[in-house]
Amino acid sequence: MTSIARRIADLFRIKANKALDRAEDPREVLDYSYAKQQELLLRVRRGVADVATSRKRLELQMSTLEQSSGKLQGQAQQALAVGREDLAREALGRRAAVATQLTDLQGQHAALQAQEEKLTLGAQRLEAKVDAFRTRKETLKATYTAAEAETRITEAVTGIGEEMGDVGMAIQRAQDKTEELQARAGALDELIATGALEDATLPAGRDDIQAELDRASSGTDVELELARMKGELTAAPESSPALESGEATDADRKPDKEAPS
Repeated sequence: MTSIARRIADLFRIKANKALDRAEDPREVLDYSYAKQQELLLRVRRGVADVATSRKRLELQMSTLEQSSGKLQGQAQQALAVGREDLAREALGRRAAVATQLTDLQGQHAALQAQEEKLTLGAQRLEAKVDAFRTRKETLKATYTAAEAETRITEAVTGIGEEMGDVGMAIQRAQDKTEELQARAGALDELIATGALEDATLPAGRDDIQAELDRASSGTDVELELARMKGELTAAPESSPALESGEATDADRKPDKEAPS
């Protein structure tokens, strides 16, 4: 049972693949791939923007800490000037904490800057690849469209295409039907001539015996006409000698007229 189920599943996959191959348009696939690459490029650009935004925030925090460190340094000096060493010590302690925070932020800033540069370089490379793919895509689409048009024209000319194939089959069926009707008409004529079938257009009461008598009488008339024509042909040569003798008499008369001279 497992083997049968596996074979059914394989058959289903084969049929599905064939259906997908027929329905698949390479131009649509190329456009879809290009759209997915554009989405990827957009995500990379957003990542670069996010890193740049984080770097900018760190820079603002670093600028604030630097200002705070300078202010605490000034306060410590003022405290010493007025003899308040305790205030000077407190200001210097706070300045040390600010310096530690500033050092941490500087390290984070350097890491973000390196990441931003890396992402920017990757985005530029990806953009170049997407642009190259777009050019290649348009070329492939144009080539495919031209090949498709050429194939359809060739199929139409040679009659291989589905539409022209249907036209050819229709013409063949019409020819077959015409030949069938012609053969049927010829067969009916032969059957009527032999008397196997009656002609419905003839007068009522006409039987096959009368038809045979009519054919016999028509044949006799033909024979009589043929005999008459033969008689006329045989009678024509008999009158020709008389004509020849008449011509000879005229020839003999000519010398008589020339004698007096």
